[in-house]
Amino acid sequence: MPKIKGLHHNAYRCRDSEETRQFYEDFLGLRLAGALRISETMTGRRTDVLHTFYEMGDGSYLAFFEAPDRPFEFKPQHDYDLHIALEVDPPTLQEYFQRAKAEGREVRGVSDHRMIHSIYLRDPNGYVIELTAKQPGHDELMDPNRNNARRILDEWQAAKH
Repeated sequence: MPKIKGLHHNAYRCRDSEETRQFYEDFLGLRLAGALRISETMTGRRTDVLHTFYEMGDGSYLAFFEAPDRPFEFKPQHDYDLHIALEVDPPTLQEYFQRAKAEGREVRGVSDHRMIHSIYLRDPNGYVIELTAKQPGHDELMDPNRNNARRILDEWQAAKH
């Protein structure tokens, strides 16, 4: 049996978060489940990025980054540009991390994002593959009735103009 449980989120770049929301939420009916304004990376670098999540029927998400200060083109991808996140349980996350290190693979992590712990690898095409394990409180942090996703998106839009 595979240790990969399924897709947590698949992230893509977008030009405009509200335009993207209109298509995915208003047209397709995928609920805006979360919005995170990122002002500092895990390594302490200043940034200004909006990360939005749209919930699919199986509990997985399509996610988008609006990162106005970063050009986008097909290349070995940056995490904000394109990554594929696959869910595993916490012990499996550690197993993959140790295995990648032992095989001399490029691997980063384990990163604590509060709602998930993640490691990051790169596939042969240059895409970033994130293996992720949900943490306690995950569902509450992704609940738009509790996390102010729409307010965060609206504030993002207002600040751009």
